Amino acid sequence: MQANGGLNTTTPPVHADPSEIDYNPADPVPTHGGPMAATPGRGPHDQSLVESRPDVLVFTSDVLKEDLEVTGPIRVRLHVQSSAPSTDWIARLCDVDPDGRSLNLTDGIFRINNRADETQEIEIDLWSTSNVFLAGHRIRVQITNSCFPRWDRNLNTGDQAGTELIIAHQQLFHDANRPSYIELPVVPDENKPFDA
Repeated sequence: MQANGGLNTTTPPVHADPSEIDYNPADPVPTHGGPMAATPGRGPHDQSLVESRPDVLVFTSDVLKEDLEVTGPIRVRLHVQSSAPSTDWIARLCDVDPDGRSLNLTDGIFRINNRADETQEIEIDLWSTSNVFLAGHRIRVQITNSCFPRWDRNLNTGDQAGTELIIAHQQLFHDANRPSYIELPVVPDENKPFDA
């Protein structure tokens, strides 16, 4: 993940500024599609409304020149810091078609119960998926701090049973010393010649 919203295999610069958003539990990012039967509009849905929110970070690859099959477990590793003692981090993998429509494939959540205000590396399990990103499509990753009502809102206080909530200022680092990235299990194309 790059500071300019790019998603590629280039090592980020040493002094890249973090991406920053504010998460307000009183205005959580709404669930829009997904794999769970309890969520509104189950399945893949256009994520344009979600991605237009100021509390959602979006990282997008260049247009793919060839088909790319991704099959298996998906992991996202982030270097993060919050102004709050407790917060959630959510990652979502999407397939963007040539018309710009972004469809959700799989997602996951990681809750930091305490000491979220310290810079740390976390791993988010996005479960498994199997998808061929077709030539002309792009790969996209969303990073945010809520997905309600699929997951309960983190109140950012460390006391989920309480009634108080606070707005958290969130930082996602993506520099050479603190990279944030997604791990994609790419399946090689057996029809292509092998280059030793």
